[in-house]
Amino acid sequence: MTVEDYLADPASRFATVAMTDTNGLLRGQMVSAGSLRGIMKNGMGMSPAQLALDPTDAMLTIPGVNDDRGDFHDDPLQVDPASARRLPWSKPGHDLLVLSNYTGASAKICPRAILKAVLARAAEAGLVPKYGMELEYTLFDETPESARAKGYRNLRTATAHASHDLILYQVVQTEWYEAVAAMCEPLRIDLAKMHEEIGAGFMEACIGAGEGTEPADQLVLLKNFIRALALRQGRSVTFMPRWSEKADSQSIHLHVSLKDKAGKPLFWDEKEKNGVSRTFRHFLGGLQAYVGDLTLVFQPTVNSFRRFAPGTFAPPGLTWGFENRTTCFRLVGHDAGSLRVENRLPGADCNPYLSAAATIAAGVAGVIGEIEPDPETIGSGYAQEPGRDFARSMPEAIERLRGSAFARDWLGECFVEAFTSTRQCQHDEFRRKVPDVELERFFDLG
Repeated sequence: MTVEDYLADPASRFATVAMTDTNGLLRGQMVSAGSLRGIMKNGMGMSPAQLALDPTDAMLTIPGVNDDRGDFHDDPLQVDPASARRLPWSKPGHDLLVLSNYTGASAKICPRAILKAVLARAAEAGLVPKYGMELEYTLFDETPESARAKGYRNLRTATAHASHDLILYQVVQTEWYEAVAAMCEPLRIDLAKMHEEIGAGFMEACIGAGEGTEPADQLVLLKNFIRALALRQGRSVTFMPRWSEKADSQSIHLHVSLKDKAGKPLFWDEKEKNGVSRTFRHFLGGLQAYVGDLTLVFQPTVNSFRRFAPGTFAPPGLTWGFENRTTCFRLVGHDAGSLRVENRLPGADCNPYLSAAATIAAGVAGVIGEIEPDPETIGSGYAQEPGRDFARSMPEAIERLRGSAFARDWLGECFVEAFTSTRQCQHDEFRRKVPDVELERFFDLG
């Protein structure tokens, strides 16, 4: 369905115009078909203060947007007609969904606009990234109300036990998997794979690789609508990297390769070990050189850093290895069409646009700068000391992003200032909290 076809249909009544906030949540408005005609030409106003909201709409601070200098004005959203798709449960005439991003000054802090800018800069260097994403989540047989009533403890997960790739549980939950697949069709999500993961109720859904903003668009849609599907069924999902101390870490793994403008794969050289070309080595070198300073993009919440508690299956450092899941950057594939790198650092709570932008920027900068990577990790990365590391706490991640000349160059001064400011607000808010576990541990005898 195109926007033109929808508007030409006299039965069309409303459409939804959506943008993606800093947290990866879709925000937008239902507009009449008549209003959409004007919006397609002139854009739609929305306050960039939307980008200062936490998931529960707690207002964090972005300098110049919602601080003492902010006036909560609207800036224009530009609708992308190529993004048009149908809402899965809406009636015909009410089911058009189109994605958008800020233009003008607010584009500098808009996740989708930032990814577009990074892709354009890669194109200027003659490089075309191809990427896909894997989404991990946990499904609960709990409503949001029942989970809240239990204090988010002793929740009933969709499966009672860890069930990595167990067909038994996939068959038992066939209605869920079929519902996800059916939901993805009108949303034009290229759902490539689904399976059980390494914890109770823990699942993974993967989208196929593509170019431009499309893979990130699809992952944003998948995250938002999987949650909507669960709510419609009287269930819940979480993308928290660690929702309990017994749960393993939840991630969004990002697979990336490069082509030139003629479509030739640039990561493959049959004469080299495992086919890893010189360009691929330099891409890895860029990841190792710059991703550590971008940790906050991949770990954007106070919960993110609990993913790296001892004993979890999370990256041990900024290491790389061929078909090695104990490294941060896992090389995957065995021919020119499949060889790629998997960035295993992003948490499931990250923004897909920003995660893709940061990964592609770091790798492309490595190619441009011809940066050589550290030696390959052979064997378990957990048994070896990593040469380079990412930030291990939110304050360190904030400081590293603020001080990163690379981030200011590739992601922009305004984004760095805005994003670190909102994350500092979040961290300050949680520093004031007294967790139950501290009361249990120290109240009587502390």
